[in-house]
Amino acid sequence: MKRRNVLGLALPALILAQTPSTARAKKSLLIHLTQGPENPTRSALAFLVARAAIEEGHTVSLFLAGDAVQLMRDEVLDQLNGLGTGSLRESFTAVVRGGGRLYLSTGSGKARGITEAIIKDKSAEFATPAVLVRLTLSHDRALTY
Repeated sequence: MKRRNVLGLALPALILAQTPSTARAKKSLLIHLTQGPENPTRSALAFLVARAAIEEGHTVSLFLAGDAVQLMRDEVLDQLNGLGTGSLRESFTAVVRGGGRLYLSTGSGKARGITEAIIKDKSAEFATPAVLVRLTLSHDRALTY
């Protein structure tokens, strides 16, 4: 007598019945960026990944520290292009329009002359290392660039 694997027959149907929305639950992503204008490809890549996650429906927060805080200067936003990662301004705008949250290290900003006036229209806020810790623990995944 030949045995029949009922589960083996049902599994392909179960897989085919899944749609992208049921197969992948929406998640929260923290991107911690420490690279600034000195590394345009990595800087633009962080924002490109944030943009892609938002376009997929995920919640995204970016925490900029070290030289990354300089990316909030208008001249840097407008001129920085990464090799294969595109325009920083385009990805930044998409992230902000898509509801992404931006945090800048208070100490890094102060050391590099980034003021409230520079970030006031950029949907960004200054934050301490304690905020970075809370964000890391409250998000599903964290990436560092």
